[in-house]
Amino acid sequence: MDQKTARRQKSAPTISDVAARAGVSPMTVSRVINGEANVRPATREAVNIAIAALNYAPNAAARSLAGAEQIRIGLLYSNPSAAYLSEFLVGGLEQASRSNIQIVVEQVPVDGDAEAAVRHIIRGGVDGVILPPPLCDSDTVIAILAEAGLPAVAVATGRAPSDVLAVSIDDYEAAKAMTRHIAALGHRRIGFIIGNPNQTASERRLQGFRDAMAEAGLEAPDALIGQGLFTYRSGLDAAEHLLDAAEPPSAIFASNDDMAAATVAVAHRRGLDVPGDLTVCGFDDTALATTIWPELTTIHQPITDMSRTAVELLVRQIRGRRAGRPEISSHLLLDFTLVRRQSDAAPRRRPRATLTDRA
Repeated sequence: MDQKTARRQKSAPTISDVAARAGVSPMTVSRVINGEANVRPATREAVNIAIAALNYAPNAAARSLAGAEQIRIGLLYSNPSAAYLSEFLVGGLEQASRSNIQIVVEQVPVDGDAEAAVRHIIRGGVDGVILPPPLCDSDTVIAILAEAGLPAVAVATGRAPSDVLAVSIDDYEAAKAMTRHIAALGHRRIGFIIGNPNQTASERRLQGFRDAMAEAGLEAPDALIGQGLFTYRSGLDAAEHLLDAAEPPSAIFASNDDMAAATVAVAHRRGLDVPGDLTVCGFDDTALATTIWPELTTIHQPITDMSRTAVELLVRQIRGRRAGRPEISSHLLLDFTLVRRQSDAAPRRRPRATLTDRA
């Protein structure tokens, strides 16, 4: 070995360096790296912070402390929202890197053959599969994985299947919280854009909206509910439909940020001020929420953390199987947050401005 290589290897951070920085033992660092469950959340966070600060890459010696074997996880995706997918991939890949996990990413084209994609990734030799939306609600995909004997984690599903692990937020309560917020501003005619009907989260969000409207003594007629598909294009069509109503809404709550951004675009095209003439709120808090004007009031769904948690759950399940431990059955609910920005306001008490008025 030449001196340059020796110096470079000597300067690389070790598992002991991470342990010293985090104030824990090397064995504890190993448990965190390998995704084991018997680590307190505060300790796990301290170790992950130390790993990031030192830019530590686990090596074979560190992995051997826990007798870990290489694990390959498949990640199937078919999400029309690039912003959502980006955050999901970041979380999963970061956690995989820390845990010495290899992630194999497989795309299922929109309206493509999900069965062929899942069988292809199984043939690739994966030990488990992560299913972000909309595949988290695919009975076909889940059945094929069960037939193959592979564990899976459904992420952001509205109704967790009984035979797979799951990570989500409470979509129903989140939608109720946003609807209550809009009603508290003084809005009485509130429009709602539904997500893809093939996803269970869409149903939960719609029900949360309806129940919050009923609690506030407000009506939610069909004329104020538009069907979307979680895509920007579908949001444009749904917003046009709502704003063409004989008595249009003064606020629109869209089931994701892509459709909310589309609603803002339609409002601007019609010469409506957001939020002066029309309040617009979204769901997810993806990067898109802060890259349009005005920035969106939205529900923050911790997409990156959900992806990280999915990797941890799946690794624990796989290692448990290898060690002969009983299967775990877990549906983890993470917290959501209502984030208020510039796209909401009390309803205007004068006639709406139009392009003709301003000419």
